[in-house]
Amino acid sequence: MSNFEQKLTEMLRPSVEMTGVELLGIEFISAGNNSVLRLYIDHENGIDVDNCADVSRQVSAVLDVEDPISSEYNLEVSSPGVDRPLFEKAHYLAVVGETIEVKLGMPQNGRRKFKGLLEAVEGDNLVVIVDGQDYELPLGNVDKANLVAKL
Repeated sequence: MSNFEQKLTEMLRPSVEMTGVELLGIEFISAGNNSVLRLYIDHENGIDVDNCADVSRQVSAVLDVEDPISSEYNLEVSSPGVDRPLFEKAHYLAVVGETIEVKLGMPQNGRRKFKGLLEAVEGDNLVVIVDGQDYELPLGNVDKANLVAKL
């Protein structure tokens, strides 16, 4: 998660939590007039359209006042889905023993993409087994990570 996304998360978390749901994380995809600000929300009973609409209204009000994004963008509020995005250390700890996909900001061992079993979270590193080999991936270098859906 970028510094900008972290600042947006800190700014918007209280408004999201006022609606009774958890803010898992934020993605900002910069694409000129087609930019997207995507919020992932969750609740122990699941997420429905009404939850997304409530969060959208709350967040829109904050964004209108604070105006942190100078360009045009579309706001999307979504449940995490089966390929749940992983943003924080706690998210990784909850899925130890599952298969994840990780995209790094800076290449490690000559690659940026890793897909394998999350064996452990040790300190600020993920231990991922890919093709029988252990890789220690620093959380600070993770650009994007998702749980791989079981088929």
